[in-house]
Amino acid sequence: MASAKPKKKNPRLASGRKRVRQDIKINAANSSLRSKYRTAVKNVEKAVLAGDKTKATELFAKMQAVVDTIADKGIFHKNKASRDKSRLSAKVKGLALAAA
Repeated sequence: MASAKPKKKNPRLASGRKRVRQDIKINAANSSLRSKYRTAVKNVEKAVLAGDKTKATELFAKMQAVVDTIADKGIFHKNKASRDKSRLSAKVKGLALAAA
């Protein structure tokens, strides 16, 4: 029989209760932005796999803006964002070379 998660206790102090309320809102916002980041990266990868050079280049430009803003907010580390941009840039450039 699987045991259920232990129920969290409600904070007694008003500052603790406020912190919990804020954490819920912040978590929701961060989750949404993380999803936006991953979707942008995935869209570029799909375009590269499809071999569509123009679409991949267009999506890559949009993806860079999304990745940079999310890295600036600290949701993903700047190095991870840079690494993702670098790898996708190489794929898009490779696609341009293969088509030429």
